[in-house]
Amino acid sequence: MGDVTAREVMVVKYGGRAAGDVSAFSADVAALAGDGRPVIVVHGGSTEIDRLGARLGVPMRRMTSPDGLSARVTDAGTLEVVTLALAGAVQPRLVTALLAAGTAAVGLTGIDGGLLRAARRTAQRTIRDGRQVVVRGDHSGRITDVRTALLWCLLDAGFLPVICPPVLAGDLKPVNADADQVAAAVAVAMRAAVLVLLTSAPGVLADAGDPGSVLAVCEVPPAGPPPQRAGGMGVKLIAARTALAAGVPRVLIGDARADKPVRGALAGAATSVVLGEYAERAR
Repeated sequence: MGDVTAREVMVVKYGGRAAGDVSAFSADVAALAGDGRPVIVVHGGSTEIDRLGARLGVPMRRMTSPDGLSARVTDAGTLEVVTLALAGAVQPRLVTALLAAGTAAVGLTGIDGGLLRAARRTAQRTIRDGRQVVVRGDHSGRITDVRTALLWCLLDAGFLPVICPPVLAGDLKPVNADADQVAAAVAVAMRAAVLVLLTSAPGVLADAGDPGSVLAVCEVPPAGPPPQRAGGMGVKLIAARTALAAGVPRVLIGDARADKPVRGALAGAATSVVLGEYAERAR
């Protein structure tokens, strides 16, 4: 670790189903990096995964947990599609845009250098036809370790890491991982000052059908289901809780489609997520 450790690391999760203008996002990140702010970008790519799966004839399936959260079912074929879509299409496009904006972006999967380790999920509970069943053999994992030395090395040398799944399981085979949880794990491991989760909404909405009902502060309970679950927001709130509970001081959920999505979120155009016991203090 070098001089970068004296400054505030920011982790930004970008992507999902409506990530907005990649050029605007890249210019925004470049402006922050140009001001000396060390930034790490984590991305997903649900739209590209679904598009490629349809093109290759690999059915994309989802399951719903007893808490009402939706997750991708990752069998062997889906894992291959995820890897091709994220590492082969989404990441090169994003890294190219960041390079064009003036950053020294470097693309990494969680496999590269053993960056992200995960515990393989052997069984998950899901609701099927109104009944709770157990799905076994899922090729996905829960992040257990981040090789921070690799990220510090890149940051210290002036590079901007851009990270996506897949990640490495204990048996040294690739597994899928939720990109929001990847971002939370990276933020915790790097002791980031802020985690910004960008999505296709202006923040957490009090009414999922009303884009104008953005919450300035969203309180998440220390355990149990999140207060909002529509449109994938529940997964983001769980990731936010993971980061906050492990010591990340600030988590924001903002709009990826904004002209300056990251700086706008930092300036207040986002929802600040807080743990339940700290909600009053945040207000």
